[in-house]
Amino acid sequence: MVGVMVGSAALIIILSVFNGLETVVLNMFDTITPQIAITPAKGKTFDPNTTYFNQLRKNKAVAAFTEVLQENALLKYNNKQAVGMVKGVSMDYLKNTKLDSTIKEGRFILHNRSGDNAVIGSALQSYLAVNTVDPFTELEIYSPKKDIVPNSLNPADDFVAKSIRVSGVFEVQQDFDNGIIVPLDFARELLGENKNVSAIEINLQPGVDVDNFQKEVIERAGKDYEVKNQAEQNKSLYHILNTEKWAVYIILTFILIIAIFNIIGSLTMLVIDKVKDVAILSSLGAGKKLIKRIFLFEGMMITMSGCVLGLIIGLIFYYFQHTYGLIKMGEENKTLVSSYPIGLKWKDFILVFATVGIFSFLASALSSNLSVKKIGQINQSI
Repeated sequence: MVGVMVGSAALIIILSVFNGLETVVLNMFDTITPQIAITPAKGKTFDPNTTYFNQLRKNKAVAAFTEVLQENALLKYNNKQAVGMVKGVSMDYLKNTKLDSTIKEGRFILHNRSGDNAVIGSALQSYLAVNTVDPFTELEIYSPKKDIVPNSLNPADDFVAKSIRVSGVFEVQQDFDNGIIVPLDFARELLGENKNVSAIEINLQPGVDVDNFQKEVIERAGKDYEVKNQAEQNKSLYHILNTEKWAVYIILTFILIIAIFNIIGSLTMLVIDKVKDVAILSSLGAGKKLIKRIFLFEGMMITMSGCVLGLIIGLIFYYFQHTYGLIKMGEENKTLVSSYPIGLKWKDFILVFATVGIFSFLASALSSNLSVKKIGQINQSI
């Protein structure tokens, strides 16, 4: 019982820690990933000025309707240069209240009295050594002109060059930190795109069901567009998190199975010890099914008692870790979270209980079969 208790407690605690880590990681991405993203099924851009999209812009369920135009461009600051993703966004983008939490340096400002401003990712800022407090040095951005035959005599004429002041540095994750966010009008001039956009990002009002809203947009937008929620936009991340969680679950389940199958040895010893009692029950008229049921019930009672105690221990651990943060992550991680995050999902409790129940039944059933073997010979010897 103690073995099953320890295994069950370890399993529910590890699953809860993975839940907490998953929540922390996904919250980091949620700050900059919209709830709904609409992109073209073919090509890079599309015209957002359709009847349906104009209706969607005015939908009361929509909190922010952001037009996005993005493309890779050459970035240059002083004597350093790098290629990065330039993401132009409309002003609705700033309605996201979580943006300030991503700022590492400066402020998240795209437009002020001095004109357009940009917010750069920490990876680009570190590589280019961008100084956000220097008002005299601007970031230079170069993008190839569209529908222009390359001019070998003067290659500079083949590019659109624009400068912009950097107001802040954001830090989310490496995939995002290699980009720069600029106003949509600035991006249109840079990329030579007057009306089309790369995507439409939508954040919904509190209480609006994202899945139902996504289904409605898919039906009305048609096959020419891809409509993705946050999980689908970060499919690789969700896949990695789920794969790691299930891999740990399988490993700990094997350890738990070993603990559960110890019940076979315990019940076997019990059957040997109770040979005479089994014979007496048989001679009094107890059938083989009744005798098997007695040992099966005892095996299930031992293992499931251990399972319930393990789940209670896991619940107690969750309370103290969630409330007091007993186990710390280390000094270097204080900027993110000071202690190991933990999250409680009742599905995990049901999963652990069902796992223990299934293997407990198999182990107890195997052991109970020993109790009725050679029962006739035992009766004759007595």
